Amino acid sequence: MEEISAFRQQLESLRPADWEMLPDFPLYMDQVLSYMERQTIRLDESDALTASMVNNYTKNALVPRAEGKKYNREHLAYLTFICILKQVMSSRDMDLLIRRELDGDRPVEDGYRAFLGSLDGALSSTAKELERYEDTDKLADAAVHFGLLSYAAGLVSRRYVAQLRSQTPEMDKAERKKAAKARKEHKTDA
Repeated sequence: MEEISAFRQQLESLRPADWEMLPDFPLYMDQVLSYMERQTIRLDESDALTASMVNNYTKNALVPRAEGKKYNREHLAYLTFICILKQVMSSRDMDLLIRRELDGDRPVEDGYRAFLGSLDGALSSTAKELERYEDTDKLADAAVHFGLLSYAAGLVSRRYVAQLRSQTPEMDKAERKKAAKARKEHKTDA
């Protein structure tokens, strides 16, 4: 099971760049797409980030607008969050989480660091769990096991999102854009 072993090693070692390692100079869209290739573990090309996806995330106020067609490290942090969590949750839920994670005066840098810490723990514990199934010839059993772990974790995540939603009045699209603009203005004033 060399393929599974190699995948486990990816789970143990591949991580998105720390805040300090994100480019501190503006990037154009093609550079952003190229950079984001290194930010996530992907199984195939079907989950690659595209320019239209970035534009949709911006249009829906999940990501702040580009500054003159250029993207900075805050944009990369938002896109990393989205590219990873879009695998397991809706844009609506991600929007709520982004708003809550960056509530008040919390800088994007702090939210990104907290996200990376949680991601590291999740990938490390999954890699450890994968060791039990690395040398097995029961691929279906392993797939069911990890599918059930995903199901259980998804239930917990949806429960927390439901709790947050019950505490937070739903924002319409115009309010989300206004909140995203206020976040952007707050960051440039700081």
